[in-house]
Parts: sequence; C-alpha cells; structure tokens
Amino acid sequence: MRDLSIGGDWVKRFTELVDKNFNFADDENLLYINAGTGDHAFALRERLGEKIGIFATCEDEDILRIARDKAAALRSDVDFSMIRFEDDSFDAVIADASLVRPDDYQALVDETVRVAKTGANVGVYSVTAGSYGEIFSLLWEVLFNEELGQAGHAVEEMITEQPTVSKVEQIAEHAGLVNIKTHSANELFEYDNGAAFVSSPLIADFLMPVWLRTLNEDQQEHVVQKLSELIDSEDRSLSFRFSVKATLMTGEKA
Repeated sequence: MRDLSIGGDWVKRFTELVDKNFNFADDENLLYINAGTGDHAFALRERLGEKIGIFATCEDEDILRIARDKAAALRSDVDFSMIRFEDDSFDAVIADASLVRPDDYQALVDETVRVAKTGANVGVYSVTAGSYGEIFSLLWEVLFNEELGQAGHAVEEMITEQPTVSKVEQIAEHAGLVNIKTHSANELFEYDNGAAFVSSPLIADFLMPVWLRTLNEDQQEHVVQKLSELIDSEDRSLSFRFSVKATLMTGEKA
C-alpha cells in the first residue's frame, strides 16, 4: 500500500523539487533518510552514476524489507539500513518529512544535520502552511454539525500545527545550517467523489488518523462518513480537489 499509493503520486510531488533544486556536486556519499521503498534513491543512483555512494534509512522494518528486495531485483548498490550513523559522516543528506508529524519535524532536521559533514549539502522536504485548506473547511463544518471535538479548536490545531516556510527556515538555522533556501510548489490532488477521497490510503491510513486523533474510533468513522457525504452534496457531479504546499528546505552545515 505504501509503495503503490504513497511512493508514487504523493512522494513524487516532493522529489521533483529535490531533482530541480538540490546540488550534488562533488559529493562522495549521500544519505537518504526516510527513503520509503527506495524509488527516488534508485533514481538518484541512475542519475548520479557510480561516483557517489548512496545509503538510505527506512521508516520501519517492513518498508526496509521491500526496499532491499527491490535493490536485489534491480541489482542496485543502494545500501539500505536501520542503523544509527555516526556524526559528521555524509557529504550530502536528504530527508523525507512529508508524512512526519509537525511536532517531529525539528527532531528530523536535527538528525539530518547531525549526520552531515561540515559544509555538506542538506535537504528536507515537507508539507508547509497553506495545505489541506479545502479539507479543513469541510471538516470544521462536519465537526460543528455533529457537535464533536470542539470543532473550532480542533480545526485550528490542524491548521496551525503546519509549519510556515519562515518557521522551516528558523528551524534549519537553529539546527546549524547556513545558506538556507526554500523551494515550494502548490500541488493538487483530485478524487472522483467523497467516497474515493475518504477511502484513499493517503487520507484513510496516513492523514485522517492524525487529524482526528482526539476522537474515538466510532467518532472517527462517523466523521469520515459525514465528510464523504458533504463533499458529494457540495461538489455533486464535480470531482473533489485539495491542495498541498510542498516545500524543500536546503542549506549547508556550518
């Protein structure tokens, strides 16, 4: 599920920013943190050639197994691991924070900088403020109508916990990066109707459980059903779209 529904359409929106804006010049080794099942790491191997050693960490053991199976099938030398690398080890470090909870973003940036050598290029891609607005407005309406979860407060938390671009830059500076730049793109995701939206793995398994974490399981199921119905009643024969602000932060370790 992660490989097909997240590794494809979702992650690709972010990795395109990396491909356009990350500098790999003269690097001998690269670490890719949260590399998923490895598709982008394999693509970088093809693009960069044998001159650079590519290492990658995975989010859990199941994803690691799939990534290693892929590497074996492709005869790729991308080195997948779950170990904790030493400080100051890599010429370049990339991290996928696109599905990392906002509260954990700073810790991931700190870890990314820790393993980078002085002067190394560092890049972290993530979702930033201005995302999911179309969803949050509908969720507020559902929560309000169903008198659940203190609707205003719950949705306000969903909105404000997303870091702004300026906050991302502040975190990067605090972590020890210089020459910080941010590159953003507004990405649209489209679904045929409300049912297709709420049942998609991205929403059902990765995003909605975080947004509705203050509700119990029955309440979550009820809200999701009402959200699907509301989308269809408002959009009728039209598809449902929401936008995400994908942001890549780059810098050099001071």
